[in-house]
Amino acid sequence: MSDKTPHLLVFCSLYPSQVRPNAGVFIRERMSRVAAHCPLIVVSPVPWFPLQSLIRYWKPDYRPQPSCYEEQQNIKVYFPRFLSIPGLFRSLDGFFMAVAALPLLFKLKKNFAFNLIDAHFAYPDGYAATLLGRWFNVPVTITLRGTEVPLSKLPGRRQRLLKALQSATRVFSVSESLKQHVVDLGAEAEKIIVVGNGVDTEKFFAIDKRSARQQLQLADDALVLISVGGLVDRKGFHRVIELLPGLVKKYPQLIYLIVGGASAEGNNRAKLEQQVEVLGLTQHVTFLGAMASQDLHIPLSASDVFVLATANEGWANVFLEAMACGLPVVTTNVGGNPEVVNNDKLGFVVPFGDAEALSQAIENALNTKWDRQAIISYAADNGWNKRVAILLTEFKKWVV
Repeated sequence: MSDKTPHLLVFCSLYPSQVRPNAGVFIRERMSRVAAHCPLIVVSPVPWFPLQSLIRYWKPDYRPQPSCYEEQQNIKVYFPRFLSIPGLFRSLDGFFMAVAALPLLFKLKKNFAFNLIDAHFAYPDGYAATLLGRWFNVPVTITLRGTEVPLSKLPGRRQRLLKALQSATRVFSVSESLKQHVVDLGAEAEKIIVVGNGVDTEKFFAIDKRSARQQLQLADDALVLISVGGLVDRKGFHRVIELLPGLVKKYPQLIYLIVGGASAEGNNRAKLEQQVEVLGLTQHVTFLGAMASQDLHIPLSASDVFVLATANEGWANVFLEAMACGLPVVTTNVGGNPEVVNNDKLGFVVPFGDAEALSQAIENALNTKWDRQAIISYAADNGWNKRVAILLTEFKKWVV
């Protein structure tokens, strides 16, 4: 191919669809901006096995199946199925993913001569992408996004994860801590560059707090905490809820907003609601459900402090989104969190699992007079344009 313009095949199993509109939105945000500069298509493999519909009788959110094709923001997105049996042979997911995508890629190659595969998550997606890259003789880039930390604890998947990174032409990491994690496992440091996620300040911006609270029926004098994310244990909503009885004694007007729904990791809303009821907090905790990203600026603008007691993150986009709406952030010292919340003018970072430190940080955040415009400016300095410029430079280096 004489044309050296990157023609990207984006390979990622966590990509939004009509049945999972909030899955991997941060990936679409990045790639839709890349698409403004070079052509791309998306292949998003979907796990499947013959009897999985039976599981939905007791787990209705289990593996929702999108259509085989969607068009999103003028980008063609394909959803091929690959064999994935729950609890069995998960170390083979990468191989099955590659084999299942192979017929589709042969078909796509006829009309879209992709010259680079851009994968997200080292395993199984990155591993599958490196197999496909070998079969189609094109370079492969992989972005590390945080799942590499828990997966590296499983020997079979750690081995394939490292194999993928070894086979990739270039590796991007959303945080320095994540890069260091895989380097400590044995990955080549020279191959990895850090490119954090960005924030869309046209979508995330502060509006008048009183107006936002009126829309959510919140009192003007309320003190409002907010968390946003998939309703799974890793995100730590339960860790915040367990602190509320003590905080409510000091601040009777305290309200905690929880924004989020089911995700690929599960859905523990019923468990959280039970925790709220047992602790007598029904007047202080509001579940807003999953919200479209273009609507999130409303509850964020209505709030005083963003809190996320998470157990693991690569680079939490939601921190910059909250900051773009003027909120300080209280979070845990895991993954790339301290790289985003990197000084006490932006918020507080506490040791993971230290409930007392978390409670004190929330209280301090509620009592601090923040320079919210400075927080907004910091978020604006972390917009997508800088990130995309780095990615485009790298893609152009490796096209064949």
